[in-house]
Amino acid sequence: MDKTTICFDFGNTRLKYGVFSSGQLIHQGLLTGSIDKEINAVVEKFRARRTLLSSVINHNPEIEELLREKTEFLLVGSGIRVPFNVPIAKPETIGADRLAIAAYASTHYSNQNNLVIALGSCITYNFVNKYHTFLGGSISPGMEMRFKSMHEFTAMLPLVKPNWNYPLIGYDTRTNLLSGVLQGMAAEMNGIIEEYEKRFLNFNVLLTGGDSGDFARLIKYKIFADPALILKGLYAISEYNHE
Repeated sequence: MDKTTICFDFGNTRLKYGVFSSGQLIHQGLLTGSIDKEINAVVEKFRARRTLLSSVINHNPEIEELLREKTEFLLVGSGIRVPFNVPIAKPETIGADRLAIAAYASTHYSNQNNLVIALGSCITYNFVNKYHTFLGGSISPGMEMRFKSMHEFTAMLPLVKPNWNYPLIGYDTRTNLLSGVLQGMAAEMNGIIEEYEKRFLNFNVLLTGGDSGDFARLIKYKIFADPALILKGLYAISEYNHE
């Protein structure tokens, strides 16, 4: 696997990686223990030629040194080349995850308008038009943040765990919270898609994130759901910079 590329995605909730060979995602994993040792083991196991790191957290800088020493390394950030245009005021403020999202839309759905909804610590709405221009979008609280905020900013409401076996009409505090958060997020997504539909006659709706499969059935519009979309977008950035 001398052409193997490993993309690392350090998010607020999870540290993920994807292994790509000949353009295909062949393995995904999570880093959960001694991050430095785990990364070294993954690089050695797959004999990675190239690596890319996207991070929205304060990670140990020695990780970058390790990857740079063992592979052709790229850090997603200021100065990296991306396969789309960014006409907003301060492009350097765009999160690495949203850069990956825009890269995926530009390379996998080229010459089409795309609204990409990413479910994570926050929900991000990202619009990339058919001219490969990332116009921006919006950000709202994610699922875990909604559950936690209702618990932490009230005296009596409990912290509940997500459970998709819930009723529309809650019959106790727990099911009221579940219905409010999960149905509320679905209603928000459907409403925002509807607003985009009023402005753009034709566009794709892409959904990604760990809970995308569960939310997909609550979306009234035709969507393309891919939990690995960000990893695939990072790979697209890697390939674009190595062309």
